[in-house]
Amino acid sequence: MSLPRPEDASQQGSQAAEPGAEAIAYQSIGTLHSPHAEVAGMPIQPVGARGICGHIEVAPEFVAGLRDLEGFSHVIILYHLHRIKGYDLLVRPFLDTSDHGIFATRSPKRPNAIGLSVLELDGVEVDGGRGVVRLRNVDILDGTPVLDIKPYVPAFDVWRAERIGWFAGKVEAAETFKSDERFKSDELIR
Repeated sequence: MSLPRPEDASQQGSQAAEPGAEAIAYQSIGTLHSPHAEVAGMPIQPVGARGICGHIEVAPEFVAGLRDLEGFSHVIILYHLHRIKGYDLLVRPFLDTSDHGIFATRSPKRPNAIGLSVLELDGVEVDGGRGVVRLRNVDILDGTPVLDIKPYVPAFDVWRAERIGWFAGKVEAAETFKSDERFKSDELIR
């Protein structure tokens, strides 16, 4: 199903809720640390971050929730894209030269600044009230607030895709493509 393109391709918005929309607030469960200090030059997907290690320092009140996590080889990390403010409904993504609707991309400049990465779990350390989740193939900016950690279960999380839209013939480039400053603006939070 094809939707009409907005007349103004530069439609932008802020993260303010529409009238009548419910405002939603989340609490960070911890902070992710990685070698990626700046957005420019970062891998754009975990497949391009092979071998890059990082870790999550879990807030003390959530450490008990790490129990049994070490039994999984991979985890799904949901996080707040804390250096992005505002959004664009049409974007030119890293792997293409054409504009696409934000929901047909993985652009960070989204109406809700939420990121998702499936990462390899390298270990879980719990020592008293301190919890650390060690990860590999990290494509996330240092200092990123983590919203949730979920176990990755292939039987639940892998589906045979019959089509992948405009990504067809382009996904292999994600292994080597690095982030640039295309989503940087005066709205980028430092």
